Amino acid sequence: MTRRQRAAHRVWHGSAELARRIGDRAAAWVAKGPTRSHRIVRGLLLLGGLYFAARIIRAAPGVLWLLVPAWCVAAVRHAPPVEDEEQPPVEAGKTAATDSRDAVLALLFECLGDRPAVHLSTVLKHLQKRGHGRGWTVSDLRVRLEALGIPVQPKVKVGGVPTRGVRRDDLTPPSPHGGPVASPAPSTAA
Repeated sequence: MTRRQRAAHRVWHGSAELARRIGDRAAAWVAKGPTRSHRIVRGLLLLGGLYFAARIIRAAPGVLWLLVPAWCVAAVRHAPPVEDEEQPPVEAGKTAATDSRDAVLALLFECLGDRPAVHLSTVLKHLQKRGHGRGWTVSDLRVRLEALGIPVQPKVKVGGVPTRGVRRDDLTPPSPHGGPVASPAPSTAA
């Protein structure tokens, strides 16, 4: 990844993270209203502030010369670290794919727990808590799982809600040793 690509990556993902945080804080502030009427007033105040900010920018677009660099600096500060991935050699490609598939299967079994299925949105939240998959959507996760050969079902019902997910029956557990495992049944050959 070049220096320019790394900088663009940080601004892009940092902007998404910054916008998410600002939106979460604004929603939390509105939700903290003690009564319904207070929450409505707070929501209207927020919308009014956005309206007047847009009017100011339209009236004086030169303000953007200050706001855009400030936003970019804040975005870079909120950006997750850039993972500079080296391309593995062709021979090691199969091993890397197998290792990543085993890691994803282990993550899926961790998310499944003792349940028969799990929604992709739950898996994505679990990934993001661990600092992975920032900026991903459920569709991004689905594409990555399907690329690893992990079947994604269009309608998995968990808690009465049907949506995209993974079923335990469709998964083979990752091998703990990484190699072939001997059968535990005793041999009856004489």
